[in-house]
Amino acid sequence: MDVSEAIRYKRAVREFQPRPLKPEEMRAILEAGRRAQSSKNTQPWTFLAITRRETLQALSKSGRYAGHLAGAAFAVAILTPDPAEKWSILFDAGQAAAYMQLAAWELGIGSVLAAVHYPDVAREALGYPPDLHLHAVISFGYPADESLLRARPRAGGRRPLDELVRWETY
Repeated sequence: MDVSEAIRYKRAVREFQPRPLKPEEMRAILEAGRRAQSSKNTQPWTFLAITRRETLQALSKSGRYAGHLAGAAFAVAILTPDPAEKWSILFDAGQAAAYMQLAAWELGIGSVLAAVHYPDVAREALGYPPDLHLHAVISFGYPADESLLRARPRAGGRRPLDELVRWETY
């Protein structure tokens, strides 16, 4: 699978098979995040890799739409310094998240982001220090519905390019 194909076919997966990922798959996902570009190569992230069921269940309560974390085989919390200090921190964390999700898709592993709306719940579950912040956790696992891995994009699923691109000036 090439990059363009992965971008075109990747789907959000919220329901997973009840089987663990292989250690080498988790490392490949984390390695993709490590290789993501960042502003001035600051790499302002720490990845917290999570596989324990009780931790995943606790994290599923850290966001209004984070329930999928409870059924994930693996999750990655992307911890950063305070993004209020530098606007690019969240953008950089998003780059790492996207790289991890695309690497997972290539391996036949689904994923989806969970926004952290209740940081105190997440901090209690993960025990990270007060100088770090968590805005998103990514759940990973083999899709419960494996047909998602081969599904063609739906017609009308994305706005046409000419509708959202302006050239040179608005």
